[in-house]
Amino acid sequence: MATLKLRSIAIDTYKENVAYLHRNCEIYQSEGFQALNKIEVHSQENGESVVAVLNVVDDDSIVEPGQLGLSEQVFDQFGLPEGASVRICPATQPHSFSYVHRKISGYSLNHDEYLEIIRDIEANRYSKIEITAYLVACAESGMDRDEVLYLTQAMVKTGETLDWGEGLVVDKHCIGGIPGNRTSMLVVPIVAEHGLLMPKTSSRAITSPAGTADTMEVFSKVELSIKQLQKIVRQLRGCLAWGGTAKLAPVDDVLISVERPLSMDSPGQMVASILSKKVAAGASHLIVDIPVGPTAKIRSQSNAMQLRKLFEYVGDHMGLELEVVITDGRQPIGRGVGPVLEARDVLQVLENDPMAPQDLREKALQLAGRIIEFDRDVRGGQGYAIARNILDSGRALEKFNSIVLAQGKRPQSLQLGNLSYDVVAEMDGQVTAINNFQIARIASVAGAPMDKGAGVDLYKKLGQSVKKGEPLYKVYAEFQSDLNFAKELIAKNTGFTLEKS
Repeated sequence: MATLKLRSIAIDTYKENVAYLHRNCEIYQSEGFQALNKIEVHSQENGESVVAVLNVVDDDSIVEPGQLGLSEQVFDQFGLPEGASVRICPATQPHSFSYVHRKISGYSLNHDEYLEIIRDIEANRYSKIEITAYLVACAESGMDRDEVLYLTQAMVKTGETLDWGEGLVVDKHCIGGIPGNRTSMLVVPIVAEHGLLMPKTSSRAITSPAGTADTMEVFSKVELSIKQLQKIVRQLRGCLAWGGTAKLAPVDDVLISVERPLSMDSPGQMVASILSKKVAAGASHLIVDIPVGPTAKIRSQSNAMQLRKLFEYVGDHMGLELEVVITDGRQPIGRGVGPVLEARDVLQVLENDPMAPQDLREKALQLAGRIIEFDRDVRGGQGYAIARNILDSGRALEKFNSIVLAQGKRPQSLQLGNLSYDVVAEMDGQVTAINNFQIARIASVAGAPMDKGAGVDLYKKLGQSVKKGEPLYKVYAEFQSDLNFAKELIAKNTGFTLEKS
C-alpha cells in the first residue's frame, strides 16, 4: 500500500482522534475509504499505530492529496514529526463493542467486559458515535448495582491514583442539578483550615451553567499536574482543581464530553463517575449531597433513597466510608448562576459580608460540619460549631486566598457580561416555585460557562412577595445573539411561578 506524509492539523477535536484525507488522494479513491469511518494509521518508522475517525477535505491548504492530516490530540499521541511516512487501512471495530451490542439488547455485563470497554475508550479506539451508543445502552437498559461497581473499578484502573499516606482523606460531592450550589468552594477552605486533608478535584459543567472547576477558574488556575496538586495539598491541606489534567479516572472526562451535548446524566454513569474520581484522588471518607425537589435531578424521596443505597453499595465495595446527605433542592442555592456570579456569592460568604446569600452559607456550614466530624477527635454534633467559628473568624478566607495563590491567581479579575436584561414580575404575588432546570437553561443559553461573565442573578427566592414590574432576576451575556436566545427562552417560561397573595 502507498504511503502518505504526516501533517499536523491545528484543530482541537477534544478527546477524539480525527484524521484528514484529501478527496483527490489516490489512496482515498482506490481503497474506498468513507468519511466518518475509522482508519488505522501505521508508522513506517517505529511500527506504532493509532485509530482515528476519517474526515475528507477538498482544500489543499488543509491537507494535500499525498498527505494525511492528524488533529492535535492524535498527532501528539502518535509522537511522530511532520513529514513522517505512514500507511493507513480500515480499522476493525474493537472487540469490546460486541459487549455494547449485548448491553443494547438488555443484558448485564461483567467486570472484565466493562474493563475492556473502558480500556478501549481510554486508548481512543472508540469514536464519539460508538461512545454515544455505549452511554445510551447503559441509560436505556439500566445498570444493576454490580455493573455500576464494575464500571467504577474499571474507570479507576485505567487512570492514575493518589496515595496521600494518611488514613483520613476527606471529600464531598453534590450530584448537581441545583444552579448556584457552590458549597465546595466554601467547604474546602473550612475543612482544610481545621486540618483534615481535602484534595478536591472537580468536574467542569456537564449540563449546568457552571461546575466547581468553572467557577474556581474565575479566581485561579484549575488545570494542575499531579505533582502540582500534591505539593499544594501537602502544604495547605486542600485544593480546588479540575480532575481532567490530573489523569484521575481519565475516561470519565471522555464520557462527559459526549454526555454534555446529549444532556445525559444517568444514575449508573453518575455514581461511577463520582466515586471513581474520589477513589482515584485518594479519598477515604466522602459526603455525597443529593438535593431533592420538583425540578432537581432527583424529584422524590423514594428516588433519593434508591440512589443513596447505590452510592453506599458501590462506596462500601470500593473501600470508602461514605455518608449521603439528602438536602432541599426546590430552588437554586445562592443568588448567582454562572461562574462570575457564583464566584461573587462565594467571596461574600467567605468575607462574612452582610449581603452574602444565607442559604449558601448555611448549607456549606452543614456539609463542612459533617465532614469535620469524620475527625475522631471531634464529637458528634460539634462539627457545625467548629466550621462556623472557622468561617466567622476569617480563617476560611485566609485559607481560600492561600489556595488561590498556590494554584496560580488569575492576574485580572473577570467581569460580568456587558449585556443584560431584567426579567420582571407580571403580577403582584408570591414566589411559589422556581424551576431549577429552566433557570439553568437560561444561564447556559446566555453563554455560561464558556463565557464566565454570563448567567442569571436572582433577586427573589421561594416565599418572597413581589410587585408587578419588580425584577425577579437579571440575565447577563457577552454577545447579543446569546442574550436574544435567552430572551426567547424566557418568553416561553421565566422559570418563576407566582401566585396572588
